[in-house]
Amino acid sequence: MRLENKVALISGGARGMGAAEAILFANEGAKVVIGDVLEDEGRQTEALINESGGECLFVQLDVASEASWQDAVATTSARFGKLDILVNNAGIFPVVNIEDTSEELWDRVMAINAKGVFLGTKHAIPEMRNAGGGSIVNISSIAGLIGSRTAAAYGASKGAVRIFTKSTAIQYAAEGIRANSVHPGIIETPMTTPNILLGQEQRDTQIIRTPLGRIGSAGDVASGVLFLASDESSFMTGSELVIDGGLTAQ
Repeated sequence: MRLENKVALISGGARGMGAAEAILFANEGAKVVIGDVLEDEGRQTEALINESGGECLFVQLDVASEASWQDAVATTSARFGKLDILVNNAGIFPVVNIEDTSEELWDRVMAINAKGVFLGTKHAIPEMRNAGGGSIVNISSIAGLIGSRTAAAYGASKGAVRIFTKSTAIQYAAEGIRANSVHPGIIETPMTTPNILLGQEQRDTQIIRTPLGRIGSAGDVASGVLFLASDESSFMTGSELVIDGGLTAQ
């Protein structure tokens, strides 16, 4: 059990990559709290984990709200006694070029994708300090490493996550709190399917772009997140784990 006796809080844990992470973490012995605005799907994931013998709690979490984060972290600590792992997974992915990006959309993307990571980290750190250390895993994207033709706001937000992760890592390393970022490529999730994987032509285009010749799965990413969350990566902080089938190696 790679996460035995660990307590994890995963934002955006109701579906997609977040749900895959939550299920895998529970299977590896962690007590898991999933926070999301999607209550119905969150409750379904919570029930799935608990019915399979794991321990999971769903909480309402708006990652752009500081008060919501405070409540989620406090609930985690009250229910399970501590917090060892934070996965900042929640995000949105609008495919809009620069000229068509409204100020309101830009602000919303930044609030959820970047500010949400900041707020989660800010409020998790005191609990991790009390626990004697911890691991923060921030889900960025290959769009945080390379430019995008169609999603400038998204890429900017994910680039912010990348650098914020490094700042977190060097500020809190002495306290045993690690922070690393994960950079998925083309992954099939409810977020990507309507945008870049809608229809066979779009799918074929993405497969051709990817050297390993397939679309990634939520499980591919969850396995990497598990590694960074676990003590197996105890000498890694401020690092970037790219899970993209070789796309950015070209």
